[in-house]
Amino acid sequence: MEPYVVIGAGPMGLCSTRRLAEQGIQVIGLEAHNDVGGLWDIDSPTSTMYQSAHLISSKRMTEFDDFPMRDDVATYPRHSELKQYFHDYAAHFDLYRHYRFGCWVERVEPVDDKWRVTYRQHDKTHEIMAAGVLLANGTLHHPNRIEFPGQFDGEMMHSCDYRHADIFEDKRVLIVGCGNSGCDIAVDAVHRAEHVDMVVRRGYYFLPKFVAGRPTDTLGGKIRLPNFLKQRVDGLLVRLISGKPSSYGLPDPDYKMYESHPVINSLFLHHIGHGDITVRPDIETLTPNGARFTDGQEARYDLILQATGYKLHYPFIDKQHLNWQGDAPQLYLNVFNPKHPGLFVMGMVEAAGLGWQGRDDQAQLVARVIRMQQENPAAASAFFDKVRAKANERIDGGMHYLPLERMAYYVHKADYLQALNNEMRQLSAGL
Repeated sequence: MEPYVVIGAGPMGLCSTRRLAEQGIQVIGLEAHNDVGGLWDIDSPTSTMYQSAHLISSKRMTEFDDFPMRDDVATYPRHSELKQYFHDYAAHFDLYRHYRFGCWVERVEPVDDKWRVTYRQHDKTHEIMAAGVLLANGTLHHPNRIEFPGQFDGEMMHSCDYRHADIFEDKRVLIVGCGNSGCDIAVDAVHRAEHVDMVVRRGYYFLPKFVAGRPTDTLGGKIRLPNFLKQRVDGLLVRLISGKPSSYGLPDPDYKMYESHPVINSLFLHHIGHGDITVRPDIETLTPNGARFTDGQEARYDLILQATGYKLHYPFIDKQHLNWQGDAPQLYLNVFNPKHPGLFVMGMVEAAGLGWQGRDDQAQLVARVIRMQQENPAAASAFFDKVRAKANERIDGGMHYLPLERMAYYVHKADYLQALNNEMRQLSAGL
């Protein structure tokens, strides 16, 4: 029987490989780097990590439940600590034996009811005929670069190329984008740059990493509130903790809490309030030595850094095979493909507080489905009837997420986990 192929050795790829192996399913992992860790290994050629990067969620809310991080690891671990964590995870669950490293996947294409996976390793091209493919190559690799009108003669870069604050030394810097990476990088820059400006095009909710000495993401009550009520309560708490963004010269959000991802940063508002960062509106046009903004003001810069996020990117497979519609593939539970029962998109899911355990729940469900395909084809066929019927349904918990490309695969955490668990229970009864 042909193996299943997992593409990627980051957290999603590792738990997917683990769960398939546990079900007795033959699995081969392909990874471009020479070790595991994915995004969190700054030395990987596909990593977009920077030297100062830490988790924006706390370790206990992010870790795998059955493989907790050591007590001596920081509450918000540095990228190097996470790299070690994934090395330890792979060693503990004996995952290295399933992986081939230095493998760049070039093509994934269906052949009858199988999949041909073509990859390059050490300048040689190889092929695997696979029973199925799990795409776990991550969602934060392909930069969303903006083409502004005008011409800037200074240095223009994207945050994917940023590694160390040395590049800001004595420069006039403009950062475009106020997401979590943009705010992290702005905090790095204020210590080295001559001056730092930031383009903030819409409002954000800002939260510190600690409240009363506890990680902010651990403060939720034990009783689950209705989603609309939790929005109101948490939105009020954010206002009490951080104040209105407009008090700092930032735009206030014109949407409710959780309808976009909040910024988790204890220092950004501090530096805004101290005048270390100047807030700018959107860029109207670039100029040879800087930019002109939509309020008519101009400023000079040596470096413009785009912290404008990332696009979903599966360059080795035709979009039609992914049921790609609009900004993202339309898949049941963000995983299961209505066109191809043997093709699974792993980790194409974002939610506030989902963590790696939520992704491991995905992996466990996929492993069960594959096992069912092998042992009970009739039940598997019925499951994929549901996949085809519900592929366009979004588990948003009634939230009106902003119509942004990066929000196209956002889900509501509690409702999503409940949906995964419901499917797992039903599958367990059918196996």
